[in-house]
Amino acid sequence: MFVHKSKIRIRYAETDQMGYVYYGNYATFFEVARVEALRSLNFSYNELEKSGIMLPVLELQIKYVKPAFYDDEIVIETTIREIPKARIRFEYKTYNQKGDLLNFGNTALVFVDIKTKKPTQAPKDLVEKLEKFIESK
Repeated sequence: MFVHKSKIRIRYAETDQMGYVYYGNYATFFEVARVEALRSLNFSYNELEKSGIMLPVLELQIKYVKPAFYDDEIVIETTIREIPKARIRFEYKTYNQKGDLLNFGNTALVFVDIKTKKPTQAPKDLVEKLEKFIESK
């Protein structure tokens, strides 16, 4: 399994009237963590799109446990458990600076050919990079 941790400092604009991080911002935080996890593998969304493949989100699930607040530093742990085929699934756990679990969730994304708009296989170089961490079934 591949695991990466990303830190994000909560900005005032990301909180709601109650002083909590607005729940919808976690989708953006998960995107940041996902992109940084792939970047840590030396794999870039930008290069993926230049190669003719886009990666739209098919599914997002999240369960909230505790709130985060302005100026908290949160850590998002991103996990990939399986070698991607036409889809890739990311799992997330978000923690505050005390180590308390704030939420957990996952996203499923689909590799899509930009020209045909049809699903395609995961790029070989990404699969090879992940095989170093994940056993094939």
